[in-house]
Amino acid sequence: MEQQDRHGPDWEGVRLHVVSGKGGTGKTTVAAALALALAAEGGRTLLIEVEGRQGIAELFGIAALPYEERKVATVSPAKLGLPGRGPAGELYALAIDTELALLEYLDMFYKLGRAGKALQKVGFVDFATTIAPGVRDVLLTGKACEAARRKGPDGRRAYDAIVMDAPPTGRVTRFLNVNSEVAGLARFGPIHGQAQAVMRVLRSPETAVHLVTLLEEMPVQETVDGIGELREAKLPVGGVLVNMVRPPVLDAAAVAAVDGDHREEVATALGEAGLGGRSKSAATVRAAVEPLIDPLLDQAREHAERVELEREQRTAVQQLKLPTYELPLLGGGVDLGGLYRLAGELKRQGAA
Repeated sequence: MEQQDRHGPDWEGVRLHVVSGKGGTGKTTVAAALALALAAEGGRTLLIEVEGRQGIAELFGIAALPYEERKVATVSPAKLGLPGRGPAGELYALAIDTELALLEYLDMFYKLGRAGKALQKVGFVDFATTIAPGVRDVLLTGKACEAARRKGPDGRRAYDAIVMDAPPTGRVTRFLNVNSEVAGLARFGPIHGQAQAVMRVLRSPETAVHLVTLLEEMPVQETVDGIGELREAKLPVGGVLVNMVRPPVLDAAAVAAVDGDHREEVATALGEAGLGGRSKSAATVRAAVEPLIDPLLDQAREHAERVELEREQRTAVQQLKLPTYELPLLGGGVDLGGLYRLAGELKRQGAA
């Protein structure tokens, strides 16, 4: 089988970045951070949402995005906390509306005009995309591929990079493999031609599919399975973006020692830290710190178990032999400042 994985720290030649991941891994946040990092190159980047959740608008603290490309940020390296004085780039965003995309498609190929509005009123669009979900996927992926190919009057590409916040890992291969999805539905005609054009872009060197995961068993396993499915479908795998990585609280020696009996050492350390009060009596100090010992040891054991689990999952990710990037867990959730921080991390690690 032909290997189509895209290696290299800077994704040279990649124009369309598709970002997927198991639900709960923060794929929309990571997609937005990657788009910001790419925009900081000084060009124009388009961030596309296809699931109708308006997650991009929520991240950037703006009103719901209409079905048109809107500028949402101007990005420079300095905004990402990085050195450099290059020109600022522009980030645009688009939330694709399936209904409007189908009407746009029908008007483009069949010149329906007002008749398209009539179809909208009688619910034809919902009917068509329900009985033929492959058509819906052709429309959604087709819009992203069109943006990747689009050129301005001067002959230059309209966007230097496109980032698509795609469906979760369990559905992403089927979503992207639109050729097979519409094979039994349309063997010729505009829909068939559109699917063929989409697949030419998605399987080209200009595309890379990145997967977001956490250092947890289920997300990592779904990432492994998802990469296998993408490779089987001959879709180009990009990198693995490990999100919400927590810094270790204990060093390796402390983690290794956590299984022993350390009650006396913990009690002594607490007393020396002044938690036993000002009493000079060892018995009084011990009585004061005694209630703290077991909870502290329990937390240390839980932390050691988490560190060991994350070590195992990191090893599983490394065995994929793909470019891997790690993003820190931001306490209190991701606000706009946090989003820029994550973009800076991706930039520093060479993901953009």
